[in-house]
Amino acid sequence: MAIVPDPLFIKATRLIRKKKFGLAIQLLETEIVRYHDSPRFYYLLGTACLYAGDYGGALTYFKRGRELKLQDPSILAGLAVLHLRRGETERAIELYLDILEKDPHHRLAQRGLQFIKKHGDPEQLLSLVEEGRLLPLYPPLPKIPSSRRRRLTLVVSVAIGMALIYGIGLGVGIFPNPLAKPRPGMDQFVLLTEEKTAPLLTGETYHLILTQGEILRSYERALRLFSEYRDEAAKVEINRILLSNAGEPIKNKARLLKNYAATPGFDTLRDRFSYNEVMKDPLLYQDVYVIWRGMAANVIAEAQRTSWDLLVGYDTKQVLQGIIPVRCDFAIDVDVEKPLEVLGQIVVMPEKKGIYLRGVAVHQSRVIKPDT
Repeated sequence: MAIVPDPLFIKATRLIRKKKFGLAIQLLETEIVRYHDSPRFYYLLGTACLYAGDYGGALTYFKRGRELKLQDPSILAGLAVLHLRRGETERAIELYLDILEKDPHHRLAQRGLQFIKKHGDPEQLLSLVEEGRLLPLYPPLPKIPSSRRRRLTLVVSVAIGMALIYGIGLGVGIFPNPLAKPRPGMDQFVLLTEEKTAPLLTGETYHLILTQGEILRSYERALRLFSEYRDEAAKVEINRILLSNAGEPIKNKARLLKNYAATPGFDTLRDRFSYNEVMKDPLLYQDVYVIWRGMAANVIAEAQRTSWDLLVGYDTKQVLQGIIPVRCDFAIDVDVEKPLEVLGQIVVMPEKKGIYLRGVAVHQSRVIKPDT
């Protein structure tokens, strides 16, 4: 696995190589929200947990690392040895074969298959696990970059920085993207002449009163944002139209366009609206996905659902921005003592003049006692 020239990763790598696994875990877990989309981060954290004997934590972190980087040999090797510990030899074999498919000369994968061939009997395997004989199959401790490599990574970092600046420019529309491919199916949402010229509605109370030009500009922005896969920002423009005095033909097409949106993940949500932005006018953000951090309180865990109050912004224990209910249609362990990050869809409750989040995914750090 390539070494990322990140100060946190370098410090954690040094701790791991000094076998101060608990300290490495503690260091990394305090940054779990910030690095939730980094496979390198989860590789280091999973490796530290594995060598520390926290096999449940190692499995969790290696699995997350694989979600982010499907065929990373070190992560696959970590998962394989964990499955071996549980007696799941078939799953371990699959993982070792995945490694060898990418690198036919991978010694650790070859060693793992030979080990299973020789000691595949469940009782014998259990005995070897209890004796600590699986250690040679652990992924190797990560290496610290050499001085020469650090100089090289400095040059690479500058290039990456410039690429990031350009990438951000692409994201906000400052620079045109010459490689961008149009999102398929967008032609059907282009407004027809009769839709553009449909008369504005009158005689009712509307949340927003817009001119024909403002309505058309909002729709064109929504269409452009959808074509750029910026679904959440597009939804805000669509909601603006739906809450306005726009004619029914353009509202109907806006509803169809809104249904075209995809459900984002932690690493694919491009436009992130803050709690303060949303609360200025919650109706504009109906059905929009957000990622908010904080602490949990009043957790209610049931067999098929979990709910709690999210203390938004209180993950630092300094500022409480607000309290928002979170409802998940699945069971999940939520620790009220640890910060968490919630990916959820905003649902407006007009009768209560408030909102709640329909939870889709949750990231929460864990804490392990450091080495003494």
